[in-house]
Amino acid sequence: MARGPVGQITRGTTGTNRLRRVDRWIARHPALRRAHDPLVVDLGYGASGVTALELYARLVRVRPDVEVLGLEIDPSRVARARAQLEQVRAGGTSFAADALVSFARGGFEVPTAGGRRPAVVRAFNVLRQYDESEVAAAWATMCARLAPDGLLVEGTCDEIGRIATWVALGPDAVPRTLTVSLRLAGLQHPSIAAERLPKVLIHRNVPGEPVHAFLAALDAEWERAASVSPFGPVHRWRTALSALVDGGWPVLERSRWRLGEVTVPWDAVAPR
Repeated sequence: MARGPVGQITRGTTGTNRLRRVDRWIARHPALRRAHDPLVVDLGYGASGVTALELYARLVRVRPDVEVLGLEIDPSRVARARAQLEQVRAGGTSFAADALVSFARGGFEVPTAGGRRPAVVRAFNVLRQYDESEVAAAWATMCARLAPDGLLVEGTCDEIGRIATWVALGPDAVPRTLTVSLRLAGLQHPSIAAERLPKVLIHRNVPGEPVHAFLAALDAEWERAASVSPFGPVHRWRTALSALVDGGWPVLERSRWRLGEVTVPWDAVAPR
């Protein structure tokens, strides 16, 4: 008997422009820019195919030959996304009529035509309903399908995309980094990201765990940087992150601080 898709049907919440933060991070990543075959998978896109179409629109600016495959377990969602794609092809939307986007049924096994190995798999808001003990197996299944230099981006965001966090993993299914991305305007405390941490970390935000120490340090430096608030939230954020670095935190990707992002090596926040 043929095996069906691996995984559970997600709750299906989908919002226009919800995944913009992670999309622009993927757009600059070498896994996409240097890929021999720039196939990108939007795994578990939800009730609407809009996130796959938006992903393509953002990535095609840096890789004109990019292709996006949206995968969902629920056949009705695949049918709905394909109907949306027909409207795109007819020129009835703001998306390019010739966008290299397709939709199919699939789960963590990441099925692709001809066994193609994706350069990137974006799996957002798909593991929230799982137990923490199930995360490693899901990661391993998805990562096994990646191209040799491929990347799995697994994370969570709020309903309107102002708070997002994600883990980056390679084909070996070993986490490499954690990224927190926040809308800085009106931000009270960076630790608001705690409620949207990836499943592997969301229950670890307690004293004694590295991720708790990281968020606490980020909050403390954000508060100390209040004196530079008149220069704007971006300047305050950069000031806070510079202080984190001075305090010994191995903060990466300085060029992206202006976007409200902070990335640290996985070892700095990994569960104990």
